[in-house]
Amino acid sequence: WMLDKLKGRWAPKPSSGPHKMRECLPLIVMLRERLKYALTYREVKMIVMQRLIQVDGKVRTDMFYPAGFMDVVQIEKTKENFRLLYDTKGRFALHKISKEEATYKLCRVKKVFKGPKGTPYCITHDGRTLRYPDPDVKTNDSVRIEIPSGKMLDHVKFEVGSTAMISGGNNTGRVGVIQHRERHPGSFEIVHLKDSAGHSFATRLQNVFPIGKGTKPWISLPKGGGIKLSIIEDRAAKMARMGK
Repeated sequence: WMLDKLKGRWAPKPSSGPHKMRECLPLIVMLRERLKYALTYREVKMIVMQRLIQVDGKVRTDMFYPAGFMDVVQIEKTKENFRLLYDTKGRFALHKISKEEATYKLCRVKKVFKGPKGTPYCITHDGRTLRYPDPDVKTNDSVRIEIPSGKMLDHVKFEVGSTAMISGGNNTGRVGVIQHRERHPGSFEIVHLKDSAGHSFATRLQNVFPIGKGTKPWISLPKGGGIKLSIIEDRAAKMARMGK
């Protein structure tokens, strides 16, 4: 969350919600530290209680509500829409998106099973349960969900040649095309990816989040396009910025 080390050692504890405590950004941190719309705890409370903040199309009045990866945060008053993504350093980036893009989000399917009376269900990474999903949606795929209604619009298969973003581990925030999947029954399966600059990297299967078919992602990416710079390139870029 990158909180200030001079503000005391307390951090707001996120409420329980769709994302895990370790993988979320509570609204209070978002409004106070990231967007700087409030200076104090009380101001955040005022903003949230005026029902101005929407997460995934629903008004949230709990300022500790855990918003997480891929969530769409809308602030009607300032006409701003953000999607929570990771930058290549593994930090949450509030990525500004257009009004059209704010009408859907991608969800990774965690498991698919049959419920009562043989109804097929699938459960997504943000705790949604979708009934009657498309029959060829399997675990590890991503589905595109319409935001106010929660209906499924489309899906991306987890397969070689799909574009994916990494949502956990050392390579968090990198975007690449899936090259190869190593199967290890009984332990972690490893997926090899390659980004558009030609760098290859590998990560565990559960950290891979498909975001588009072929080389075209379905969501706009934060600046840098999910390509991790090496330490030397990173330094050169920083120096160039400072030189300006």
